[in-house]
Amino acid sequence: MHTISSSVFRTETMTVPGGTETIVRGGRDLFPLLPRALHGVRRIGVLGWGPQGRAQALNLRDSLAGTDVVVSVGLRPGSASAADARKNGFTEENGTLGDWLEVAARSDLVVLLIADAALAANHERIFAALSPGATIGLSHGFLLGHLGTIGSDFPAGHPVIAVCPKGMGDSVRRLYQQGETINGAGINASIAVHADPDGHGTDRALAWSIALGSPYTFATTLRSEYLSDIVGERAILLGAVHGLVEALYRHFRITGDDPGTAYQRSTESITGPIARTISDSGLAAVRAATGDEEAFDRAYAAAYQPARDLVAEIYDEVADGTELRSVILAEQRLATRPMTAISGSPMWSYSTEAHARRDVAPAVVDPLTAGLFVATMTAQADEFAARGHAWSEIVNESIIEAVDSLLPYMHARDVAYMVDNCSRTARLGTRRWGPRFQAAYEQLALPRAEAPAEDGLIKEFLANPVHEALAAAAVLRPSVDISVS
Repeated sequence: MHTISSSVFRTETMTVPGGTETIVRGGRDLFPLLPRALHGVRRIGVLGWGPQGRAQALNLRDSLAGTDVVVSVGLRPGSASAADARKNGFTEENGTLGDWLEVAARSDLVVLLIADAALAANHERIFAALSPGATIGLSHGFLLGHLGTIGSDFPAGHPVIAVCPKGMGDSVRRLYQQGETINGAGINASIAVHADPDGHGTDRALAWSIALGSPYTFATTLRSEYLSDIVGERAILLGAVHGLVEALYRHFRITGDDPGTAYQRSTESITGPIARTISDSGLAAVRAATGDEEAFDRAYAAAYQPARDLVAEIYDEVADGTELRSVILAEQRLATRPMTAISGSPMWSYSTEAHARRDVAPAVVDPLTAGLFVATMTAQADEFAARGHAWSEIVNESIIEAVDSLLPYMHARDVAYMVDNCSRTARLGTRRWGPRFQAAYEQLALPRAEAPAEDGLIKEFLANPVHEALAAAAVLRPSVDISVS
């Protein structure tokens, strides 16, 4: 397990299956310590104004207000995002908005939040612009994976740190704003210190994480974060959930449901009551909430192994660079062949009808849907555990990010909207693996879901250490739920 040692912030020990982890609890009461923890960083340059760039720049600026630390935004020439950055107070006149390479050159901490493909294409220009000893900040390990595939590395002499919020950018900002009245509201984050020539990498990463509003911060490595993040978005966070609801919608239609009911039993059940039950009470509580544990068990037993096999396949392809190469190749194609939306399949035309039912006949925890979903979530957690990931990373990447960030947005706008509007890397991965999950559910899991459940699998689920790990993390959960209109 990775430990955290800080000269500024108090660390805590969290008991997890098989041992302990060191974490740091966040909160606005720690904001006065941020300048000290940054150890000489007086200018932070955030490159990019996508969902994460926007959220992080705003949160950093607000948390550091009244100090001598300046947060600036760097954008490429002609960026369409400049107008929104100005609208939010980052302007050329006050010196907080400028050309990305110029902002990089005058910053002590350069946070790289431009799109993955753009970062892969332009990292050498950014590295060349850095001032001596400037800290390189990442919120994703994609660049590490790319540098490995081309036989390159980060420039020597520069600290390289990462703060990786376990939720989408809009969640990072919304929960931070809710934290103005409720201390500690935010999105959990992991930190990684990849290079630490001056010995202050951990404190800087913690300061950055706390400034984003993270309720608790845990440690990982940049490679481990990259693996769990890329695999997770192709599996339970996006790819698997998209494949699952498509498969279930077809199944419920074939077995006689009208379109609105089929949508409600598939999508609405997952994004609404199943997600809320997991967030409030854990995975095992979903089984009890179905009112039909036998049906849940049959579905769980039918889906677990097919889902586990797919997660393992994705993991292998991410680990050896195959998945990253597919993203780079796809980005080249997208210059002339734009990505099509997935929201054209028949089920999504009934989302408005299903949403209208919420007040009069809200969705319930459907046992078939719940069994397949929980089996997939557990399979991902088990695969990550088998690959040696820390428990905080496992439960955040496999469970907490899903139920406390992504699924609430899917509930407000539907799964197809999320898949069509997430990051390019995530969209590409979802399009590649979502259909594989859909086929596995349709061809393997659903045909077996009427057979008696294998007793051993259900016993393993009920005794799974993931329940203990999730309960330990839940103690640090902020006392507010994300609000999505």
